[in-house]
Amino acid sequence: MDIKKLSAAGCAAILALTLGACGNTSASNDKNHSTDHASAAKAAGEKFTIGFDPNFPPYGYKDEKTGEYVGFDIDLAKEVAKRNEWKFVPQPIDWDAKDMELNSGTVDCLWNGFTINGREDKYTWSKPYVDNSIVFVTKTADKITDTKGLAGKHVLVQADSSGLTALENKDNKDLKDSFASLDQVPDYNQAFMNMESGAADAVAVDVGVANFQVQAREKGKFTIMNPPFHTEQYGIGFKKGNESLRDQVQKALDEMKADGTFMKLAEKHAVEKSVIKD
Repeated sequence: MDIKKLSAAGCAAILALTLGACGNTSASNDKNHSTDHASAAKAAGEKFTIGFDPNFPPYGYKDEKTGEYVGFDIDLAKEVAKRNEWKFVPQPIDWDAKDMELNSGTVDCLWNGFTINGREDKYTWSKPYVDNSIVFVTKTADKITDTKGLAGKHVLVQADSSGLTALENKDNKDLKDSFASLDQVPDYNQAFMNMESGAADAVAVDVGVANFQVQAREKGKFTIMNPPFHTEQYGIGFKKGNESLRDQVQKALDEMKADGTFMKLAEKHAVEKSVIKD
């Protein structure tokens, strides 16, 4: 056997393995960089992508006339991006898949009427900015005036929503057990259409969404039941541990509150009674 040929072949094999390893390391580093990038502070010119439910007015939804995404949270996020010189990207998502979208880095944060209560340790949160109430909406003709009137009724709620979380709270167990059924739907547009058709008797929903939906439909057809059966707070949810990006966003929000921009946007979307001003 020719030792020189063997040595040459061995060196070639070692070189190939080394290059392959370097290639894999590079690919791995690129992947890690991509993952880390989704959990780091952002420089001017970078994209700022928010994940939101596109059927959650007045916080985030599509304007039927313009085809653009609008809403209180959309406007807040857009202004935050502007002040940080980021490229704003509103990314509609399936709300059931929100954690996957956030953890994969597809979106930088979840910003769309997102309830803090009960999720305190699951995300890195902004300061709360909305005091939210969960209410029932019923058909006015049914004359249901309080929660006792919901006994034996068919109630709807959005899947994986704050309304569902509230009804699954042990404090509301007796109330939930009194319903004939509690069914989940993909979004509140569907819930209200089902109630209009007679397929349901009530919807458990955030008060801001309730006000929007009731005003958008036939006058006097629906009634918002008072008082609310649950209260909570909204915040912006970031990937756990991503304090850097959270702090950048919070700084801009604090500035917006100080200069009046925050309240102007709240008034524009008729949520000024719910927002936390300080």
